[in-house]
Amino acid sequence: MIIIPANTISGGYEVANSLRFNRGSSDYLSSTFGSTGNRKTFTLSFWIKRASIGSDERIIEADTGTDGNNVSAIEFDTVSGSNRIRVIFYNSPTVNLNLKTNALFSDLSAWYHIVLAIDTTQATASNRAKFYVNGTQVTSFETATYPSQNLDTDWNLSGNNIRIGRRIDSSPEYYSGYMSEVILVDGQALTPTSFGEFDEDTNIWKPIDVSGLTFGTNGFYLDFENSSSLGADVSGNGNNFTVNNLTSIDQSTDTCTNNFATLNPLASVNDAPNFSDGNLTIDISNAGKFGAESTIGVSQGKWYAEFKLVASSDNDMAVGVNSDKDSAVNDTPCGFGSNSIGYRETGTLAVNGSDDISYGNSYTVNDIVGIALDLDNNKIYFSKNGTWQNSGDPTSGATGTGAKSLTASSSTELGAYFFNPSCHSGSQNGDWSANFGSPPYAISSGNSDGNGYGNFEYAVPSGYYALNSKNLAEYG
Repeated sequence: MIIIPANTISGGYEVANSLRFNRGSSDYLSSTFGSTGNRKTFTLSFWIKRASIGSDERIIEADTGTDGNNVSAIEFDTVSGSNRIRVIFYNSPTVNLNLKTNALFSDLSAWYHIVLAIDTTQATASNRAKFYVNGTQVTSFETATYPSQNLDTDWNLSGNNIRIGRRIDSSPEYYSGYMSEVILVDGQALTPTSFGEFDEDTNIWKPIDVSGLTFGTNGFYLDFENSSSLGADVSGNGNNFTVNNLTSIDQSTDTCTNNFATLNPLASVNDAPNFSDGNLTIDISNAGKFGAESTIGVSQGKWYAEFKLVASSDNDMAVGVNSDKDSAVNDTPCGFGSNSIGYRETGTLAVNGSDDISYGNSYTVNDIVGIALDLDNNKIYFSKNGTWQNSGDPTSGATGTGAKSLTASSSTELGAYFFNPSCHSGSQNGDWSANFGSPPYAISSGNSDGNGYGNFEYAVPSGYYALNSKNLAEYG
């Protein structure tokens, strides 16, 4: 058994990069329409992987100023925790378009493909705005107001602003998560088959090559492949975007064709830490001892990840793995569950509830703990800044040189192991950053696994792999 996030597939057309947005640092992209295109007919398409729920998030909008009274947008609407997607075209006091889905979009491990096709020239009202998720048209709406025939929208009007990841008004709403393949086609109302297709073997929706599309006057295609120019338009139109608070570190290889593990806010059910950096950093300040666990759990194969200790107040942080369904509920730190092991900041281990087991060197802020998880032989190894502790050799197989043994995943409560950065004190003040292959911090060296995936500070042991959907498809 391997637990894999939804809507991921390996093979076919590959998307190289996404852009990671962080609400806490007010990340967004901005541009201005340089000329007037087709305000009645256009298509928006993009892939997103959310990093938070519970607050309104503006994904993309066109607006006329700074007050939010004239805006056309797509957003996550979280009134009463609904987590619905809403399309809103608003020119105060008139609501020209308002489509709010009945479906909820709360999966923080999945990539969603969104398409909005607008053609206000259509005689039938419901044909003037068509909304699609993962290749299927959404027709069930909590609210459905369609535009009047031949309405000129705020899109493609010279001088209007375009913002990706931010709502523009006195209380801006920022998006947290990942985006890839962000596209505007000016002058055509397209269907999702212009951007993706269902895989013939799995029936999972996946992207296709869009470089041959006709993008129109104001059209753009953001692929985020140029780390020194993240807002570069590769459509050929040169409709580039200004980067606001985003840096090259925010360029990610976590994409709609290769989904990497992150940390899962939905699993931290008691006193959840603060999550940031696309759910790769947690702040445990006075939060629960459990910390967080990976979105992907594994029960076989060999897997490698790195965890950087970003902050610590009392030498009591720990990181490891768990397969204990009660740890999150009971706020149990790593190593204290019934099937859990943690490498403590003191250099000792906690194993299945037994603490202070002599093991290796202590570590501190800015040190990086590597974890080699061998579920073919039920062994685990820990490194400090590239040196395997307890004279460990992750390539030793069944011999398990320097390893600590694990209960076979088939005999655990969850049937799979999850990576688990945590702390051992209820008053702990500390931060962990996880690197499953797409790090939220700068890497000084750069190492990938045997398949060429991942960007790690230290060498990946032979036969171990980054935790992503492509490697899962091959070794799961």
